[in-house]
Amino acid sequence: MPQNWKTYKLSEVAKIKYGKDHKKLEEGTFPCYGTGGIMRYVDKCLHNEESVLIPRKGSLNNIYYVDRPFWTVDTLFWTQVNTELIFPKYLYYNLKTVDFASKDVGSAVPSLTTSLLNSFEITVPPLQEQKAIASILSALDDKIELNLQMNKTLEDMAMALYKHWFVDFGPFQNGEFVDSELGMIPKGWDVKNVEDEFNISIGRTPPRKEKKWFSTVSGVKWISIRDMGNANTYIFNVSEYLTEEAVKSKNVPLVPANTVILSFKLTVGRVSITTENMVSNEAIAHFVKSKKTTITSEYLYLALKSFDYNSLASTSSIATAVNSKTVKGMKIIVPVSSSVQPFQHEINALFEMIKNISIETETLTTLRDTLLPKLISGEVRVKDIEQTIAQML
Repeated sequence: MPQNWKTYKLSEVAKIKYGKDHKKLEEGTFPCYGTGGIMRYVDKCLHNEESVLIPRKGSLNNIYYVDRPFWTVDTLFWTQVNTELIFPKYLYYNLKTVDFASKDVGSAVPSLTTSLLNSFEITVPPLQEQKAIASILSALDDKIELNLQMNKTLEDMAMALYKHWFVDFGPFQNGEFVDSELGMIPKGWDVKNVEDEFNISIGRTPPRKEKKWFSTVSGVKWISIRDMGNANTYIFNVSEYLTEEAVKSKNVPLVPANTVILSFKLTVGRVSITTENMVSNEAIAHFVKSKKTTITSEYLYLALKSFDYNSLASTSSIATAVNSKTVKGMKIIVPVSSSVQPFQHEINALFEMIKNISIETETLTTLRDTLLPKLISGEVRVKDIEQTIAQML
């Protein structure tokens, strides 16, 4: 432990408080937090100062920092922080390094208790260094959040262009229209099954009991629906890998880079674009461009993002799902190539910006996740990295 750092019990730096039921509250402006984040906005608050929120039940590693008046439900503790000993934002980052899920004391539902939390020990530097550590990590978080907002804006712009061209047919209103399975479309255009334009494959899961096929650190990235939920336009990270041997011996379809993928079981309608050769589980379909198609991956991505999946009949009585045959038979509008080309010219720049910003975000996220435990433990000191971080931001 570095010199001048001190160890406290959590009860010494923060009072652990219980959340309360929110059901009788009226709608308002104060965020009401549960273990999954903001649930609603209500007309009353429990606390109006900075606080760190710690799950009592449920997803025990979902720690939140709040710097405005708030309410928490009874599955989430809130803290009254002793700011003479600890900087609230530093406390948040300190607790983010703790695997609270491993401290679960519940029998059925994952749970934490006040006695466990109060006795938990944390080591902290002097207040000035706490604030410096929190400032660096906050700057990285803020830049990551800004990038995510920028990409959302860029994707919204791309979607608006797509709908203007291929839903409202804005540039073609003066031309002749004909009837189709999907309504009126410009003359010369067509409606086809998506399998007519793309080679569609479905992912695969090797036998789970044979653990040798799986890894959490290396191999071929194996995409799950949860991974797609954590991604944005482009997918970079996964929680599991398959070994090269598993991909070959179990005939798991390899998904090339820049391939559009779609979830069609349990959570139907998540869409992403791959960034390298990957594989997926059996709940995800892959759309590899055929040589004859004039449709681009970007066009298909936007088409699938705006597709009405409620129009596809569920094939499962247990959970929402459609089968691979239904996926392959999904109808899409196929414009003439002379219409796609000018649209693609406009859309390419947007997707290129989205991808570049996504790559930067991945770099910043990796840096933050690497620095967090090292700064909190004192392995890395602020003075050693301030200039480097400033140059990156």
